[in-house]
Amino acid sequence: MAHEFPVHVYYEDTDMAGIVYHANYLKYIERARSDWVRGLGIDQNALRVAEGLVFVVRRIEADYLGPARFEEELLVRTEVKSVSGVRLGLSQEVMRDGKPLFRAEVTLVAITSEGHPARLPAAIRQLVH
Repeated sequence: MAHEFPVHVYYEDTDMAGIVYHANYLKYIERARSDWVRGLGIDQNALRVAEGLVFVVRRIEADYLGPARFEEELLVRTEVKSVSGVRLGLSQEVMRDGKPLFRAEVTLVAITSEGHPARLPAAIRQLVH
């Protein structure tokens, strides 16, 4: 099931031409992932404190398909593509009126507070599977 997250383009998101600066798409999809995780009932701060685990982006493959502009309303769509013991694969799109402007394939992993790889907790794997 896909998660949807609305984004409004502010002036600060754009370059001199009024087009969303490329790095801001990464911010949009990060916000959408955070909202998705929170919506699943996962408290990332509690997970960090109790188990010493945090989620990090291991890999992003991104395609810029069209420009978004100042004052536009966008939608970020997030879908789970794969789940394993150590990786979570997501597909994310930033769209305007149903038309994709940006696509990313994102791989998330868990690490310990010392920065070592860790298995994704079984309860979380079940939530997203």
